[in-house]
Amino acid sequence: MLVRTGDSPILVDMSNRTGTKTHRGYQVMWFKRDLRVEDNAALSAAAARGPVLPLYIVEPDYWRLPETAARHWAFIAESLRALSRYLARLGQPLVLRTGDAPAVLEELHVRHGIAELHANEETGGGWTYARDRRVAAFCRAHGIRWHEYRQHGVERGPGSRDGWAARWDALMREPQARAPHLAPLAGVDPQGVPAAVDLGLLADPCPERQLGGRKAGLALLSSFLGERGATYRRGMSGPETGARVCSRLSPHIAYGTLSVREITQATWARQSELRRNGTAGGWRQSMQSFSGRLHWHCHFIQKLEDRPDIETRNLHRAYDDLRPRVPDRTRLEAWCKGETGLPFVDACMRSLAATGWLNFRMRAMLMSVASYHLWLDWRAPGLHLARRFTDFEPGIHWPQVQMQSGTTGINTPRIYNPVKQGRDQDPKGEFVRRWLPELRDIPDRHIHEPWQAENADAVLGRIYPFPILDHLAAARDARQKIWAVRALPGFRDEAAALVVKHASRRKTRRRKKSSDAQMSLPLDAPGGP
Repeated sequence: MLVRTGDSPILVDMSNRTGTKTHRGYQVMWFKRDLRVEDNAALSAAAARGPVLPLYIVEPDYWRLPETAARHWAFIAESLRALSRYLARLGQPLVLRTGDAPAVLEELHVRHGIAELHANEETGGGWTYARDRRVAAFCRAHGIRWHEYRQHGVERGPGSRDGWAARWDALMREPQARAPHLAPLAGVDPQGVPAAVDLGLLADPCPERQLGGRKAGLALLSSFLGERGATYRRGMSGPETGARVCSRLSPHIAYGTLSVREITQATWARQSELRRNGTAGGWRQSMQSFSGRLHWHCHFIQKLEDRPDIETRNLHRAYDDLRPRVPDRTRLEAWCKGETGLPFVDACMRSLAATGWLNFRMRAMLMSVASYHLWLDWRAPGLHLARRFTDFEPGIHWPQVQMQSGTTGINTPRIYNPVKQGRDQDPKGEFVRRWLPELRDIPDRHIHEPWQAENADAVLGRIYPFPILDHLAAARDARQKIWAVRALPGFRDEAAALVVKHASRRKTRRRKKSSDAQMSLPLDAPGGP
């Protein structure tokens, strides 16, 4: 059933039971954000019930949303082609159709007959939820049972966070679903993958974008667990080192070319191997941190599942009138283009534009600067970042955007100092110079504050902008405003209720200056990194 908090159940059977077909037609396997054949519960269950029509629906209306971009589609298109090849080896290639999902299903039902519909659960934004409600109505009208299957740790329906982490662990220990044999279908045209221009998507140059497809994902998993992950914990915070030592699996997780369970099990196996071999602590600590991140993946998506309006409304209502809803266009555009005059911020934004990826700390800093220093409401910057992230995952993105903007009420406001972050993460300015070649003549000691350099007049206002604000004064002003809200009567009561509903119950060791602490949930502690 499709359940979001506050809604009544609206459909069908979510069980994984198998049995005989009750009426004619195909078992339609509807792929969404699960573009794989391995460990795909819905595909395996559909194949156990009869001939399978594996379906992907390209939905033009979805690609008109403000959070979508051609780089997303490029990754998906590559993954769809790879998926179709895998399915063909099993017996039947992928069937692609373009249009509104209920209309596509109606046409397939008329032409071929749909016995039952199968899909893995998806926690998307409001648009996909509304679409699923319309699909549910179609199924009810035609007497078609729609089975949905859980594919990671997010839980549907009314529930409690108590015991959530233990249930996540138990689910991850379950055996992976096997890829089934498929019978070839006669008279069903597979059709091809449309181009971005066919969907009306604007040009979106991303020359260093990660490639889609399961093969690319498996190669990343192998190199991370076998080689690159050795310094993961130590190197994840820097934009340059993070690009090398982070797993880079996020787009493959977001679009499901690999399952969270198979990544988790492979990580656990690597941890066991390291213990058996008596490997030194660095490797083991890195794998422990990465294993924790896999928990956090589902933890944040659970927030959107439980609170669907988190993509559009402040989690804590006390922040509703804090910032102007209409953004300052000059500041927003400077931030989006990487032209704020704050070198480390601009370098991160330009790197993101060209690669589609950025490490967690730098994502947090970009959002912090937009929300605190530039005092922009989080919605417009959040949409820009959604379009830039190849790995855009609504359930992680929007809770994190609010978390880094200080509007959750349950997380410590973290006002990142962009100059200090630059000095800490890029002390020689190598990353800045790569993405801001106009600063090549600025000495190392001033690369993060070029306005302090002796040759500033030759650069600033000519080939690189002056800072659009005094970042220290802006941070002081923002801190006063955000903490004034937290001192209002009733603030803590609402915050405490939000902790009960959304906060993690997983116990973690407190570490001094640990990058893992970036996701902690204390209610108090003024200041910022």
